[in-house]
Amino acid sequence: MNFLEDARRQALNEPPFGTEAFEVGKDVAVTPGKVVYRNHLIELIQYAPMTPKVHAAPILIIPSWIMKYYILDLSPHNSMVKYLVDQGHTVFMVSWKNPGPADCNLSMEDYRRLGVMDALNAVTSIVPEQKVDAVGYCLGGTLLSIAAAAMARDGDERLRSLSLLAAGVDFREPGELSLFIDESQLAWLESLMWDKGYLDGEQMAGAFQLLNSNDLIWSRRMREYLLGDRQSLFDLMAWNADTTRLPFRMHSEYLRRLYLNNDFSEGRYDVDGRPAVPSDIRAPIFAVGTVRDHVTPWLSAYKIHQLSSGADVSFVLTSGGHNAGVVSEPGRPRRSFQISTRKAGERYTDPQSWRTDTPLQEGSWWPSWQKWLSGRSSGRVAPPSMGEKAAGYAPIADAPGTYVMER
Repeated sequence: MNFLEDARRQALNEPPFGTEAFEVGKDVAVTPGKVVYRNHLIELIQYAPMTPKVHAAPILIIPSWIMKYYILDLSPHNSMVKYLVDQGHTVFMVSWKNPGPADCNLSMEDYRRLGVMDALNAVTSIVPEQKVDAVGYCLGGTLLSIAAAAMARDGDERLRSLSLLAAGVDFREPGELSLFIDESQLAWLESLMWDKGYLDGEQMAGAFQLLNSNDLIWSRRMREYLLGDRQSLFDLMAWNADTTRLPFRMHSEYLRRLYLNNDFSEGRYDVDGRPAVPSDIRAPIFAVGTVRDHVTPWLSAYKIHQLSSGADVSFVLTSGGHNAGVVSEPGRPRRSFQISTRKAGERYTDPQSWRTDTPLQEGSWWPSWQKWLSGRSSGRVAPPSMGEKAAGYAPIADAPGTYVMER
C-alpha cells in the first residue's frame, strides 16, 4: 500500500507523502523579513532585526540554484538565518526563481550578474558604507567565488569576507559525482534538456540520491515497502523533495566549464572577456567541508588553501553530510568539528596531516563561525531600514516571497 501510494503521487505529480506537514512560509521558511528586490532570476529577502543593535557589516547569502533557499531557513530551531539574526546580524538571502522552458538560454554569466552582483548592489545600497560578509552554499559558493575573483581583479572591494559552505572551487576530484560527468553523459543530458529547455528537478535529485543510495534509496524502500514501516518526514527531508529545475544553457555551461574542464581553478574562466582566477581573492575566507559529503568531498573543499594562498583561510571539517553537516545547529546531539586558520603566506599543510593535527571539538561549528563573522564587523549600530525606497529597493512582499513557491 505504501508503494501504491507513492506511485499514485508520482503519476499525478504530487509531492511525496508527508510533505504536507511542512508548508513553506507556515512551518518552514518562517523567519520574518521582506522581499526588497526582484529581477527575472532572484528575489532578495532582507530579514527583520531581532536585537536593538546589529553588527555593522551585513551578511549576503547565495544558496545553490539547484535547490530551494530555505534549507538555510528550515524550522525555527535549526534555521541558520534565524540563528544569525538572533546573534545581531543583518541578513540578506537570495531566493532563486524556478526556471521554465522560456528560461532555457539563461547562462552562468546571467546567474553571476543577476544573482550575485544585483543582490550585492542592493545590499550595499540598503546598508551603505559597509563592506559585506558574503556566504555561498554548495554551487552558490562556487558562483560567489567566481564573482569574488572578478571583483578582486577589477578592484571592487565591497566584500569584507567569504564563507564557503560545502562549496567546490576545484573540480579535479569531484568524488562519486564524477560517475555522472563525462563527455557521453553530458551529451545525453544536453539532448534531454534540449527537448524541454531545462533539466527537471526530479532527475537532478535522482542523481544525488544515487550518490548515497544505501541511505537514500534502498534502506528506505526496504523499510517502507517490504516491512511496511512508513517513516515520518522531517523538515530536511521535506525540503529535499521540493525540487527545482535547471536551464539548459546554464546547466550545460557549469557542467562543462567547471566539472568537466575545471576552468575556474585553472585560470581559464572568463568574466567580461578576461580570466577570473581564485588566486586574486584577498578577502578572508571561512570554508566548511563535511566528513560524509557525496557532492563536494571535503578533500575537494580543502583545496581552497592552495587556490587562495594570498588570503587568510579558516577551515572547518564537520561531522555529517552535504546538507546535515551544514544545517548543524547548536544543541544538536552527536555533532563535532575541527577548525584551524592558515594566515596568508603561511606554508601549506596537506589535508590528512591537518586532520590528524587539528583538535576535535564537540558541538556545532556555527558559534565559531559567528564569532569569526562578528570579529570582522566594525561594532554595533542601529538596524538599517527594511529596504531603501529612495534607492529603488522598497519592500515588495513578505518573506519568503513568491519565487520559492513556484513548482
